[in-house]
Amino acid sequence: MERDDINDIMVNGPHQVYAEYNGRMQLTTVEFRDQQQLMNICQRLVGQVGRRIDEASPICDARLLDGSRINVIAPPLALEGPVLTIRKFKKDRLTLDQLQKFGAVSKPLAELIQIIGHIRCNVLISGGTGSGKTTLLNCLTRYIDTTERIITCEDTAELQLQQPHVVRLETRPPSLEGAGEITMRDLIKNCLRMRPERIIVGEVRGAEAMDLLQAMNTGHDGSMGTVHANNAREAIGRIEALVNMNASNLPIRVIRDMIVSSIDIVIQVERLRDGSRRVMSVSEVLGLEGDTLVMQDLAIFKIIGEDDNGRLKGQHIGTGIYRPRLWERARYFNEDARLENVMDALNAEAGQSKPRE
Repeated sequence: MERDDINDIMVNGPHQVYAEYNGRMQLTTVEFRDQQQLMNICQRLVGQVGRRIDEASPICDARLLDGSRINVIAPPLALEGPVLTIRKFKKDRLTLDQLQKFGAVSKPLAELIQIIGHIRCNVLISGGTGSGKTTLLNCLTRYIDTTERIITCEDTAELQLQQPHVVRLETRPPSLEGAGEITMRDLIKNCLRMRPERIIVGEVRGAEAMDLLQAMNTGHDGSMGTVHANNAREAIGRIEALVNMNASNLPIRVIRDMIVSSIDIVIQVERLRDGSRRVMSVSEVLGLEGDTLVMQDLAIFKIIGEDDNGRLKGQHIGTGIYRPRLWERARYFNEDARLENVMDALNAEAGQSKPRE
């Protein structure tokens, strides 16, 4: 029987199977007969999508026919037997309204994210593994105008965009002979020739960081991507490090100038210790003061305690900013009045009183 409440399935050899139910990892009673039976199942799964897993090719990362993401690592690399990880995706696409019911965002914060998506801000979503970056990116893309041409670039296709004009691209690993690899950088370079209005990168983790910044800075406003980082400032630092690794001849000041002129908003998401996923902050990149990159938080999640069941309680509050840098962009899209109301509501949650003009 299919279950839609399971997010991840983790098989650590034939006798240990874990599953994540509603944010919590639990050991199941499922076991396999032996390593060979588990290996046969892994080979059948990856064989469905034209891939292989054996001693000659012991690592496989692929997308199954139902959209789930599968990773297999086999002996001799895995010492206790084949290790299988499946990341499932819900059939029903989550919306910001549903995230609001789960407590991941508040109503004013959800509206702020809607505005950010609509007014074509360049957005970076950062967080740890399994924190909900792709889920939030899916929600954010719902507020892109249906007339825009969107091109997505991913290692493993996970995004579920609902606009009519979407082109989906996916990288390709090298063959056993080491030929035919198509990297994320290749995809981004090529999609620039496909007349995109928005470019969405599933995850920025290598040399493609430079190409994405250049795309954001050359007329592709509203582009988006995700990155692994512990907070918003570290996300910017990670992008800087990725660019520097692949363009070491560029001075740090030049790289930071590129980041400031390219990225408008960083949204930080986290999976908290109670298993819940929350948007922890929405920050905007202001500019450079000397060689220091300046950011400011527009909204943060403040933890205020936990209930009797161990669930963390908190609220999304403003930080006293009433006129963010994106104000002029919002006015261009006739969203300035709405943005003003949202910032008032967020700051009211924090007990901030609006200064008189």
